[in-house]
Formats: sequence, structure tokens, C-alpha cells
Amino acid sequence: MTEHTAPTAELDAATGQLRLLGSWTLAQSAAVENALTRVQGKIQTVDAREVSALDSLGVLQLQRFATRHQLQREQFRFRPEYESLVEAIIEVSHERPASQRDFGFKAAIGRLGFAVVANYREVIALLGFFGEVLVKLLRLVHQPRRLRITSVVHHMEQVGLDAVPLILLLTYLVGAVLAFLGANVLQDFGATILVVDLVNIAFLREFGVLLTAILLAGRTASAFTAQIGAMVSREEVDAIRTLGLDPIDLLVIPRILALLVMLPLLTFLAMIAGLLGGLSVGAVSLEIPPVAYFSKIYEGIDIVDFWVGMSKAPIFALVIGLIGCLEGLQVTGTAQSVGERTTSSVVQTISLVIVFDAFFALWFMYMGW
Repeated sequence: MTEHTAPTAELDAATGQLRLLGSWTLAQSAAVENALTRVQGKIQTVDAREVSALDSLGVLQLQRFATRHQLQREQFRFRPEYESLVEAIIEVSHERPASQRDFGFKAAIGRLGFAVVANYREVIALLGFFGEVLVKLLRLVHQPRRLRITSVVHHMEQVGLDAVPLILLLTYLVGAVLAFLGANVLQDFGATILVVDLVNIAFLREFGVLLTAILLAGRTASAFTAQIGAMVSREEVDAIRTLGLDPIDLLVIPRILALLVMLPLLTFLAMIAGLLGGLSVGAVSLEIPPVAYFSKIYEGIDIVDFWVGMSKAPIFALVIGLIGCLEGLQVTGTAQSVGERTTSSVVQTISLVIVFDAFFALWFMYMGW
């Protein structure tokens, strides 16, 4: 058999047999491609038994050639020593079926799963942090010298006094809006005077404490997270531990005590502002004189409604303080982490406040209070 160096492909038009000769290797890659490109006509069989040298490049080129001309493996004939190479190349380079189109469902399920696990870990961390803070609060009974009175008063001013104008304005406006909405419904029944009871019950039981907690969740929880997170990023918290001080005693407890004192007071002010908002609407738009409005408040007000609303304030204060401080202590040290934790603090605090409020509303309803 004559040895050929340059790869050639000769087609017998009468029989449709393509005869391959020469060296079909990587060194002759350009010549292999040219030889196959020049082949024109109907091909029945491919005789490669006179190929002097064959490697994986030659097999792959012939495989692509067979795909273009719709040739099957049975239509090729190789020398016995090349059969195993040809079968191995075909086995590893076979066309895989096209992957199904992904519409994002699996990714959405994956993100949901990660979110559930992350929220579960956040709940566990919050419960553990609550236990640690509670133990150290009880320790103050036996070791009162650990209490930072100056820091508590400072945070009371930031949390409470600085927030009074905002809370009074917003709750006053919400009370007015609630009175308007109630009047639109009740005036069809000639019971406009019942707007007084609607505003009273709504603000004493729900809106006063809920609006105050939501405002402080956005204002105070984020501030706590940003302040403590900045200290973590500047390694000030590590310095506190190095000095033998407890960051919980120094940073967390004064903030929580300030919230526990000021949130009930702010809630009381919010209740008064909401009632005054209803009074303003009643006097201006509903033709209810202030004297009649106050008389109706005196007749319809129930002290139970007031205590139901006030009883939620310490719980909401604890939630706001714990989440704000915990998220700040979980900052990893970068500016991006501070922003992420601040956002997470606000979202978690508002969500938990609303969840707890719904739970308390159901519980008080079933208790008949």
C-alpha cells in the first residue's frame, strides 16, 4: 500500500465511494479541512483503509464531515488498528441532548430555601441574644454599678425627646384621616357621632402603639444598627473587649432601657395626638362641637382599651432594641455590611412588630378584653 503524506479525498461518482489517502493528523489539519471541503457529490461509503496515519483531529474532522453529509458510522471503513481510536472519539464527543429551558423556577425555589434557612438562623440568633441580654439585665439587680446612667439618659433623649414632634404630627394626621374615613361610612346611617368611638378604640388599642413602634423601628432601630455597626467596622468593639469591658453592658443595655422607658411615653402621646386629630375633624367637618366630642369620649372610653394598647409598648420596645443592636453586632467590618444590616434591621423590626400586634389582637379578642 502506497504511503501518502498529504491528505487527499477522491470520490468515485459512479459508485459514490469516497477514498481517503495520506496522513490525517494534527500536523496536516489545514490540508485535511481543504481535502474534505473540495468533496462534492453524493457519498455512499467512505473508505479510509488507505490512510497512513490517523489521530483524534482526523477522526473529529471526519465526524463533522459525516454530520454535514448525513452519513452513518456503518458507511465508514477504517484499518483495524484505528477502530478503537475511532470508537473512543465517537463515544466522548457524541452530541448531548439540548438542555431544557430553565424559566427560573429552580432558582426561585433555591432562593426560597436559602431565605428560609437564613431566617431560621436569624430567629435562633435573636432568641440567644435575648437570653444573654435578659441575664445581664437581671445581673444589674446584684451589681447596679454596671448600669451606665449617663448613657441611658443620652439614649432616652435621642430615642424619645427627638422623636416627639414627628410622632405627634403623624399620629395627629392619621387620627384625622381615620375620622374622615369613618364619617364617610357612618353618615349614610345617620351615626356620625360614632366616629368618636371609632377613633377612640382604634388609637387606644392599636394605632397609637403600632404607629409609634413602626416609626421607632425605622428611626431608632436603624440608628442603633448603624452606630454599633460602625463601631464594629472600626474595631472599637474589639477594643472594648480587650479592655475587659462587656459590649452588652456598654452598648446594648442602655439602648434597650431607654426604649423600655420612652416607648410607653411616646405611645401615650401618640394616643392623645390621634384623639386630637379626630377632634379636629369632628369640630371642623362633622359639626360635632368640642364639648360634645369630649363628652362622648368620656362616656365611651374604656380603661381596658388604654391598658391593652400600653401593654404592647414594652414588648415592641424590646423587639426594636434587640434587633437593632444584634444586627449592629453582626456587621462584618465593611461599609456594605453596615448598609445591609441596617436595611435588614428595619425590615425585621417592622415585620415582627406587625406580627406581634396581630398576635396580641387575636389573643385579647379571645380573652374578651
